[in-house]
Amino acid sequence: MDHRHPPPGHSEDFSSPDTVKAWQCIGCGRVEAPANCVGICQDRKVELVGAWDYAEVAVALEEANERIASLESALGQFAHVIPREGTWKESYLALQMRARRLLQRREG
Repeated sequence: MDHRHPPPGHSEDFSSPDTVKAWQCIGCGRVEAPANCVGICQDRKVELVGAWDYAEVAVALEEANERIASLESALGQFAHVIPREGTWKESYLALQMRARRLLQRREG
């Protein structure tokens, strides 16, 4: 199974990615990492992301997923709650207040 692309509806733990220790030139940015050569090496161009940048994105993704879950919960409540006869206005106002609180958490 390819662990880099989890199936839909499943989340992957991005908190501790596999890393490689390497040397980076402070002038040109060249990166070198020692490895056990098996005698068939070929160089090819790769794209790398710094561990700090990755960690920042992982935290932002976790926060976004938590926010999505909260919003989906509120939307689900709105979609499935059927007020009792004569209480639609109170139900609507309560759902509206919950939505406002969720939106204020984002702004605050």
